[in-house]
Amino acid sequence: MSDTELITKSQAQPPYFVGVDLGGTNLKVGLVDEQGRPLARISVPTDVPRGPEDAAKRMGKAVLDVIVQAGITREDVAHAGLGSPGTMDVPAGMLLEPPNLRGWENFPIRDRVSQHCGLPVAFANDANAAAYGEFWVGSGRAFRSMVLLTLGTGVGGGIIIGDHSVDGEHSHGSECGHIIIDHHQDARMCPCGQTGHLEAYGSATAVAKRAHELLNTRPESSVKKRVESGDELSTLMLAEEAEAGDELSMELILEAATYLGVGVTSLMHTIDPDGVVLGGAMTFGGHDSPVGRKFLDRVREEVARRTFPVLREKTVVDFASLGGDAGFIGAAGIGRLAYRKKQEIRG
Repeated sequence: MSDTELITKSQAQPPYFVGVDLGGTNLKVGLVDEQGRPLARISVPTDVPRGPEDAAKRMGKAVLDVIVQAGITREDVAHAGLGSPGTMDVPAGMLLEPPNLRGWENFPIRDRVSQHCGLPVAFANDANAAAYGEFWVGSGRAFRSMVLLTLGTGVGGGIIIGDHSVDGEHSHGSECGHIIIDHHQDARMCPCGQTGHLEAYGSATAVAKRAHELLNTRPESSVKKRVESGDELSTLMLAEEAEAGDELSMELILEAATYLGVGVTSLMHTIDPDGVVLGGAMTFGGHDSPVGRKFLDRVREEVARRTFPVLREKTVVDFASLGGDAGFIGAAGIGRLAYRKKQEIRG
């Protein structure tokens, strides 16, 4: 999915906001205007082994660099926002024990980034930030409430109701990938150490693992031939082979979609949102691909089979639209919310 189109300073509406999307491999920083339209973006390696303080310095520098790239000054920027993988204490701005950021435990990341860039920084879970981006200016912009599932190595989740991101009392809200979809003792193991979670069935990691399990039973599959020739088995490979007509690949993709439909139904019955949006790396080409469209159709079919009639009729289930920019746009949006709240208190 391509990045969103940049606008020029002459097209922009101030005030401006910077968003930082911190990932285990790269950190992406972008500057947006009041309408959530990006003027500039940059991406730099996270370099996890160099530690959190080094990363906080580089995030601060990237914030200042993207401001310069946009042709404005730091004084023009009202607020910044930071989206990070957990675990975390959101009100305190602390990383606790983030599994993808080893050695970054108990680090006050929000305040350290703020000190390095000289701007106030709001803090959020990365999936919640991405959800807010889609809610603000993406696929959910017409919604009043929305759930985002980010499908990739794991299954991330974000829930937005009104202008409120559901972080929870203990900063563990919106963990949609860890809802239970299989209670049996032999349920698949989730990377978190528990069994039966949606992530164990509907993530790219889970789909690739399932493919490995079935390869020896399907010698006719083109996937088996590619793996034997040395290619890495991934959901991208499955999408390519499904598009070329491989039956096993399509079965695996639709199986994952069925499990996701079960999870989406539970979320709809719990939250009753205007829409549920699917994003992340594992969307199989989205609307632009026949495989992506079949994937989405199967999710919708499973939801329709299991949910209440009124929800089946009224709840939108669709793909996300901001691609890799959702994280920094949403983080900037979280910063914008914090800025507006301060203005209301002063006003």
